[in-house]
Amino acid sequence: MDNCANFGGLGESGFVCTKLDSVINWVRSNSVWPQPMGLACCAIELMAAAGSRFDVGRLGMEVMRFSPRQSDCMIVAGTVTYKMAGAVRRVYDQMAAPKWVVAMGACASTGGMFRTYSVLQGVDKVIPVDIYVSGCPPRPEALLDALMSLQNKIRREHSAKALFSK
Repeated sequence: MDNCANFGGLGESGFVCTKLDSVINWVRSNSVWPQPMGLACCAIELMAAAGSRFDVGRLGMEVMRFSPRQSDCMIVAGTVTYKMAGAVRRVYDQMAAPKWVVAMGACASTGGMFRTYSVLQGVDKVIPVDIYVSGCPPRPEALLDALMSLQNKIRREHSAKALFSK
């Protein structure tokens, strides 16, 4: 009598036994719907990552959504000015939970070379950031690596507890 005690293997009866967290996180990590928040030149590299050469679709993220209510990952690409910071925060607040943020490029992460009165020194001043991508602008490969890191982070979350605690 096996009872699937090893979690993740096939039992004697042919059933797959696993943890609820593992199933929920596997589904979430392989169906992330990003929302591009292209604010400057990094948005060009973001578009290249969605093209046929780099193909972000092989990670399950090919469905770029331009509505915050339909997306769960915001990719902030480029310089965030103080004038745009309120709009970025408002769009983030409209996204349904769970939600994740990727800061793409030096400007989104730290303000980049723009140390002026009008540029926010990192988007993490207004919204929480999960993954930072360095570069000016970062190559599409760097963004793909960051998105794979985000998938690994999602797989380690405790999703079932959040679902049933409400």
